[in-house]
Amino acid sequence: MDDAAVLEVLARADSSPSLPRLGGMARPDGVAIVTERFWCFSRLDGGVPASGRMPRPPAVVDRLPLARGLAKLAVSLAPLLGHRGAAGRGERLVLLAALLAPLPIALVPAALRAEALVGVIVALLAWMLRGATLRLHGAEHRAIAAAETRRLFDTWHGRARPSRFSLRCGTNFAALLVPVSLLLERVWFVPSSTLTPLFVSLAALTVTMEIWLAAQRWLSPVGRIVLLPGLVLQRLTTREPSLEETRVALRAVAVVLAADRVA
Repeated sequence: MDDAAVLEVLARADSSPSLPRLGGMARPDGVAIVTERFWCFSRLDGGVPASGRMPRPPAVVDRLPLARGLAKLAVSLAPLLGHRGAAGRGERLVLLAALLAPLPIALVPAALRAEALVGVIVALLAWMLRGATLRLHGAEHRAIAAAETRRLFDTWHGRARPSRFSLRCGTNFAALLVPVSLLLERVWFVPSSTLTPLFVSLAALTVTMEIWLAAQRWLSPVGRIVLLPGLVLQRLTTREPSLEETRVALRAVAVVLAADRVA
């Protein structure tokens, strides 16, 4: 899709009464934008974007309060781990190691498990936010906000600069995960065993996901307070993007919007 086609899609989207809900993910070399049905990874070097269909968990999973959280987390990794995904083999191994982190944490002495969990999360964030990721992370948020406020065309031309902060950012999830994990470890009522840290970690992921999704649905003062630590943390995990970096994200927005409307 060349720039003329991108601008045509963006202009049409600005006048649309409804658009698919967008999400995204920034990487050192580009930006992934997703809808419920499609994803696109737009490259910083101008290379051919990668794209594909988003996996859909079984309908019954969407109705199960705790299982749907883990399913949503797994689906969010499709642009990286799926067929023709943006991550290389080495990066996929790192992501797999991060997902399996609760297992080695089980071997850490109980008194140090909280520190180990924080260390794993900080290390993962540092790895994910390397290179140009901080600016592209801001570009991802700006492009999604431009779609939500119907200012995509103006944002492409630099006449609008929507916020680089987002209530739905994964940083907000990470900021919630640490206190939820610490709380669950202290109130865990099941008899302790070798696998207790694994069960606590899985419970923390599911509970945090439910809290995060609920806070996004009901943006009351309470919901905003819940998300406030993540918004503060985004001052560290995002940087002001350049216009060209914003356009990288907007190209991915155009691809998924065009695919979603045609399919």
